[in-house]
Amino acid sequence: MNWNIRTIFIGLFVLLVIAVGGYYLWNKLGSSNAAPISSATYTCDTGKTIQASFYEKSVKISLSDGREYSLPQVVASTGERYTNAEQSIEFSTGDDGTASIGEGSSDIQTYSNCVAAGSDAAQVNTYTSQAASSTPGFTIKYPKSFTLNDSYAYDAFGPKKLISGVKFTIPETMATGTNLSDDTGVSVEWLPNAKNCTGDIFIQADVKPQSLTENGVEYSVATSSDAAAGNRYEEDVYAIVGSKPCTAVRYFIHYGAIENYPAGAVTAFDEPALLAQFDKIRQSLVLATQ
Repeated sequence: MNWNIRTIFIGLFVLLVIAVGGYYLWNKLGSSNAAPISSATYTCDTGKTIQASFYEKSVKISLSDGREYSLPQVVASTGERYTNAEQSIEFSTGDDGTASIGEGSSDIQTYSNCVAAGSDAAQVNTYTSQAASSTPGFTIKYPKSFTLNDSYAYDAFGPKKLISGVKFTIPETMATGTNLSDDTGVSVEWLPNAKNCTGDIFIQADVKPQSLTENGVEYSVATSSDAAAGNRYEEDVYAIVGSKPCTAVRYFIHYGAIENYPAGAVTAFDEPALLAQFDKIRQSLVLATQ
C-alpha cells in the first residue's frame, strides 16, 4: 500500500514537472511561431523593397535582394530600432511611417527613404533643389494632391522686383464648397542679395518681424493681411535666420468674405487645419547648408 502511494506521488511529481516545463517553454519559445502583431511593405529609394513582420519585441524582415533577418528590438529615442548582436544590420522605423536599413553603421543606409504603403509618408512627394550661387539647395515634402510650380516668382513688389521660388498650391477640391481660393499655397523663396535674412523683407507691407525658434530652427516671422473687392489675403513668412541665400517659407491664403456669398452657398474654410498642414510642409524643409 505504501509502495502504491509512493508511486502515485512520483507520478504526480513527474506530471507537474512536465507541465511546468512545458508552460515555460511555451512562454519562451512560443513567440517564434506566434502570428505577427502587424506587417508592412516598404518601398525605398532605387526601387528596393522591405517586407516587415512585427512581433512584440522583434521584427522579421525580407529584403528585395533575397536576404532575410530576424532582429530583436533595442532602445530607441524615437520610433523603433532593431539590430542583431553584432550591430551589423539595423532596421529603424520612424513615427511618420518611414524606415531604413543601416549595414555596418547606422550612418550607412543601404535601404533609405523607405515608405510604408498606406502611411502618411506614402501620400507625400519630395522636392529637391540643387544649390547654386543664387539658389539654395534644399528638400521639402508636400502632399501629392498639391500642384508644384518650380518656376514660380512672387510678384507683389512689381515685375522688376520678383522673388524667385517654388510654390505648392492646394488642390481645387480643397477649396470646393468653401470660401477658400484655389491659388492658396505654400512657397519656398529666396533673396540672394539680402544682407539680413528677416521675414519683413519678403512682405510689401511695413511690418515688424517676430523671432521664433522651432525644432532647432531660428525663424524671423512676418505677417500681413489685406482686403480688396471682397477678397481677403493673409501672408505668413518664415525667414530662416542666417541662411545664405536668404531663404523663407511663405504661407499665402486667399479667400472671399463669407458675408458676400448667398446664404448657405459655401462654408467657411477650416483655417486652423489649413495652417497645420502648411506647418507640416514648412517643418519638412531641410537646407543643404545653413
